[in-house]
Amino acid sequence: MINVVSQAEDKVLLQRALISTADKTGLDLLIEGLLAVNPDIVMYSTGGTFSRIAEIIGSGYEGSLKQVSDYTGHPEMQGGLVKTLDHKIYLGLLAESFNQAHARDLSTTGAERLDLVVVNLYPFEKTVAAADITTEHARGQIDIGGPCMLRAAAKNYLRVAALCEPADYQGFLAVLREGHGTTSLQDRFMLARKVFSHTAAYDAAIASYLAKQSPGDIARTYQLSNPEEQ
Repeated sequence: MINVVSQAEDKVLLQRALISTADKTGLDLLIEGLLAVNPDIVMYSTGGTFSRIAEIIGSGYEGSLKQVSDYTGHPEMQGGLVKTLDHKIYLGLLAESFNQAHARDLSTTGAERLDLVVVNLYPFEKTVAAADITTEHARGQIDIGGPCMLRAAAKNYLRVAALCEPADYQGFLAVLREGHGTTSLQDRFMLARKVFSHTAAYDAAIASYLAKQSPGDIARTYQLSNPEEQ
């Protein structure tokens, strides 16, 4: 059954953010700006993004910055996989403000409502534009968790803001300052429109690249084995 929402918050105070960026451009501007607007903000992050944010904040960051794996209770899979594909993450992104069943789910699991997602995706188009790129290298640059987080946040523009490009950081911070630490429904809707356009273009680039590869070339990329040989 699809929820049909009739009541939504206009102004949402930014208290918790999920940040995972392949491109660290402008991250210092964003983090410093978020802390200036709300010194009590809690940021959840992973891997290299976590390390970069810790550098930006400096000593004593523990209250502001948390590892996603500590929050979810699950380590990432080898190769940096399955870092954010977790039930608690998506409860926090998709929970609707005035839905009592969602509130109970949050309470039962210990999940927190997330108010902001900042994600930019693995550079697939840049990777496949390089000379002598293999299909296996291209496959490794297909982002899974990033588009999922962006789409979940954008779907719930009723409450969650989503940023998908560093070029949007400065404008978003201006919105927060003007709103005294809040985003409006219209702000979040505009960001959601961009997210769905962005992820659609990303998927189109992947589909276009794969369409140009022959099945025979793919088979020659790997050492193939069969069940009877294992």
